[in-house]
Amino acid sequence: MENIDIWWLLIPVSLLPVFFALGWLAARVDIKILMKYAKNVPEHFYAGVNALVDKNTTAAAHHLAEAASMQGNVYELSLSLGKLYRQRGENDKAIAMHKALLDSPDTVGAKRERVLYELGLNYQNAGLVDRAEQILLGLQQSNMAQSANEILLNIYQQDRDWEKAIATAQLLAHDEQTYQFEIAQFYCEMAQAELFRGNDDAAQQKVQAALQANPKCTRANMIAGDIAVKQGRFQDAVAAYSAIEQQNHAYLSMVGERLYDAYDALGNPQAGLDVLTGYAKTFPDVDLNQVIYDKSLLLHGEQTAAQTVLELIRAKPDLNGMYRLLGLHLPELNPQWKADADMMRNVIGRQLQKSFMYRCRSCHFKSLVHFWHCPACNKWETFTPNKIEI
Repeated sequence: MENIDIWWLLIPVSLLPVFFALGWLAARVDIKILMKYAKNVPEHFYAGVNALVDKNTTAAAHHLAEAASMQGNVYELSLSLGKLYRQRGENDKAIAMHKALLDSPDTVGAKRERVLYELGLNYQNAGLVDRAEQILLGLQQSNMAQSANEILLNIYQQDRDWEKAIATAQLLAHDEQTYQFEIAQFYCEMAQAELFRGNDDAAQQKVQAALQANPKCTRANMIAGDIAVKQGRFQDAVAAYSAIEQQNHAYLSMVGERLYDAYDALGNPQAGLDVLTGYAKTFPDVDLNQVIYDKSLLLHGEQTAAQTVLELIRAKPDLNGMYRLLGLHLPELNPQWKADADMMRNVIGRQLQKSFMYRCRSCHFKSLVHFWHCPACNKWETFTPNKIEI
């Protein structure tokens, strides 16, 4: 009985050489198949891939074009070559490549949708936006609908066609990305345009739509305040500008003077100054010192204005504060030191121009002026509301 058990244990061991031989044979068969297919691939294909690795797109385009001309089934290769042409800015070649691929009897179904999508991108890149839009709209019921709508959204933003942008953003919306943030900005663009044309009621409607899409849209309240000021509703203007504190206090610097002027129009400029001073003390990162100094100077004279701003600067000293501090002390300095202090202030001023800018939090694009829509990365409300040291 014991001998029988030992034989059962030896059987798997005795079969190990057989399993090894089968594995070796399978590997050899796979290698032979791989080598067979490799021999059928044109050398230009490998040369093109090697050129891409070396980031030599000119040589890559040449070799891949040669490889495509030698192959029978060229769908993937032609699709990629067209994209490479587009990347190089050779839009006419990209369009011709993808249009030729559309004429192939094998380009049907999902393959055709992919080629149409790439052709739409070619037209967009070439500046033929109408043709791009027509093709991309034709993909609305296809598997490429999501990608096509993303490109359409970019097109509508570039063309400032905000109604179409809103409709497209709503089509793209899903649980993880609702696009409400962007939609609010689109409504704000429309509101700004209506306000510029003098259509106050239409502008107010767009502002309300923006706040409905995104209750924390500070820009909507800024425009609402501007509309109220224009119509002489100064208490409503104060309410609109003040609401920014709860939305995002960093943007208070953009409405500081407008808020004071609304209080002034109500006959209570001191209340406006007190509100701004309170903001500056509560939120040191908000740059309100200049407007506080100007309004305090107007109401109380130079000595009080200087003392008020000095307290704010000392609470949060920085290069900007030092520039203002030197300016405040210049008139009282000994003539022997005044010239040197003025020279130091000028040096600091030049440094401020170089070092303090608005910056996009997404792509870090820098600018001396504030943008709601970053011209570099096309993101909305990514610019810092206050100039920061770069």
